[in-house]
Amino acid sequence: MLKAEIYIDLERFQGEQSLHDFIMKFLIEQDIAGATSFRAYAGFGRHHRIKRPNELFSFDEPPILITFIDEDQKVRSVAKKLQEYLHGGLIIIQKIETL
Repeated sequence: MLKAEIYIDLERFQGEQSLHDFIMKFLIEQDIAGATSFRAYAGFGRHHRIKRPNELFSFDEPPILITFIDEDQKVRSVAKKLQEYLHGGLIIIQKIETL
């Protein structure tokens, strides 16, 4: 099995819906075995600007992590399809062992 992790900013949109909601619905449509999303406390990307949305007077939106698991070929196929929507996002794929 493989696990994919997708890192995006909360304020990103796909059409008129948030990219986060779009991805979660897309994963359901692709019949992925399981997915979870997390809001980060803080984070930074290639621009090295720390986003800390909980600070007083911060207008930063939190980074989001969406993780999903399934059989190897399915994760690779879905991750490849998602790449076209992630302009600037990041996908990491890891081999996992389930117990």
